[in-house]
Amino acid sequence: MDEPINVRAHNRSAWNRQVADGNRWTLPVGPDEIRAARNGEFSVLLTPSQTVPLSWFPDLAGCEILCLASAGGQQAPLFAAAGGHVTVFDNSPMQLQQDQRVADREKLTIHCVEGDMRDLSAFSDASFDLIFHPCSNSFIPDVIPVWQECFRVLRSGGSLLAGFTNPVRYLFDDERTENGKLDVRYSLPYSDLKDLPPEFLSPLLAEQRPLEFGHTLEDQIGGQLRSGFVLTDMYEDRYPPQDQDPLSRYMASFIATRSRKLTAAARH
Repeated sequence: MDEPINVRAHNRSAWNRQVADGNRWTLPVGPDEIRAARNGEFSVLLTPSQTVPLSWFPDLAGCEILCLASAGGQQAPLFAAAGGHVTVFDNSPMQLQQDQRVADREKLTIHCVEGDMRDLSAFSDASFDLIFHPCSNSFIPDVIPVWQECFRVLRSGGSLLAGFTNPVRYLFDDERTENGKLDVRYSLPYSDLKDLPPEFLSPLLAEQRPLEFGHTLEDQIGGQLRSGFVLTDMYEDRYPPQDQDPLSRYMASFIATRSRKLTAAARH
């Protein structure tokens, strides 16, 4: 390519378009779900299909929560209805509007902030008790800054709940989703910009589809540990329905982790 691609700008436009197209991850929750959350009953996703165990959450009443790259009107309104003080930080203005629409409809308070998940300089150190970060860091080329910033803005004793893609999904070209031929085509770590041949990359850019990146598990899990977090739990997940995702017939290819920032006393 003659000119470098501004990934953040491209993916901002791409996700704005996903809202217009009705992508699954842009559809806000309804009044019934909000009503249940007000009674402490809610169900949210970090990965495509398995709900996050309620045991992973602290008491949300009065909890300072950062929904990181998590706009779309799905998780943040439920956390707010359950009593949390919620900030949503996302790269897509249209996704943030989905959260604001639910907040206005349900008379909830949600603070919406636009920005790059790798740069949380809008927030002071130790601002949050809980960070909820569903599968979204596959849309940035480098993930280590995300974990470093999460550790900085999280309070001691707080938790980071994160979902991400097992990079094995990026070994295969898109043909696998159409005919089930799991032919290894790419190496890891993966980048649409560096690894896709021009005949695939050009229409992706022209059609404003999101650019994706496959990060190693060393960066996804080891990056959390090196940033100071302690891993306390995890689970794997598959993309539903499995008959439309051949890889899910053979293995779980998404991971959710619960990590904590220990108190100063616990670190010594």
